[in-house]
Amino acid sequence: MTEQVVLVNERDEQTGTIEKMEAHRKALLHRAFSVFIFNAKGEMLLQQRALGKYHSPGLWTNACCSHPRPGEGVEQAAVRRLKEEMGIDVNLEKVFDFIYRTEFDNGLTEYEFDHVYTGTYSGTLYPDTQEVKDYCFRSMEDIEADLRQRPEKYTTWFKIALPRLSASLKTPDLPQIRQ
Repeated sequence: MTEQVVLVNERDEQTGTIEKMEAHRKALLHRAFSVFIFNAKGEMLLQQRALGKYHSPGLWTNACCSHPRPGEGVEQAAVRRLKEEMGIDVNLEKVFDFIYRTEFDNGLTEYEFDHVYTGTYSGTLYPDTQEVKDYCFRSMEDIEADLRQRPEKYTTWFKIALPRLSASLKTPDLPQIRQ
């Protein structure tokens, strides 16, 4: 069975469904999510994407990202994929969303309406080696400094979402991560 994604307009209203790779070949806007996990010390969980991923292999990024299935809620999908990719079950809080478009050398394009969630977890991780090559927890300051020095090590969506996430953590009127 082929994986389907939800096509949306720029207001995140569903306009249809399509096979995932076809959405990426045709550069069609579709619904996605990114999950950022912090431990009790406030360090962020980073994962290095497995080398077999269809785009951005070996790059560092947030804890988990993917697409909800047709008929599946975005938060529900985020919880499901976090369990599948990192082997953890975490309560999540929606922080913001954004649209981005990136073309890759292999002819695929990510054009996503990305919903960003955060959560806290300090236990043992059980990553799926088909999805994750490596992982670590690092301070926001270390990540931001490394991102400035070596941006090529990180995924496109991570480079867009991290500054917004950092700003939301420092702004009292936006949702905050509970630690």
